[in-house]
Amino acid sequence: MKKLFKIRRFGRSADEEDEVFEESEEYVELDVTGEGQGTKIIVKPYMLEDFSDVKPILDDLREGYTIALVNIKSLRDRDLVELKRAINKLKKTIEVIGGDIAGLGEDYVILTPSFAEIYRGGEKNSGTTDMDL
Repeated sequence: MKKLFKIRRFGRSADEEDEVFEESEEYVELDVTGEGQGTKIIVKPYMLEDFSDVKPILDDLREGYTIALVNIKSLRDRDLVELKRAINKLKKTIEVIGGDIAGLGEDYVILTPSFAEIYRGGEKNSGTTDMDL
């Protein structure tokens, strides 16, 4: 076999035990996707002031690394019909990606990707909201 390179250990003379790596037919599989290498999850706040504010929330949720905390107070105070439309759009997307959605009080909605589930005090109603809209 052919020698590829030598590695010398620090603190040893040149004639003491050099490691020799030789060419072989073995292959090493590398993970180039970066998955499982400390990818952080982001908890991101959003303000829902108009129906058009739904798009950036959905884009981030589809990427799968964001938990959305959405403040709906402004839209709820201004236009209840528009709020229901926005919540329905969010719910449909959450169902498709296998995530979870729940209301937090009257002013907030939390949305999670498929790997996370919202604790509801013993109930397991994935994909539903605690809000009465």
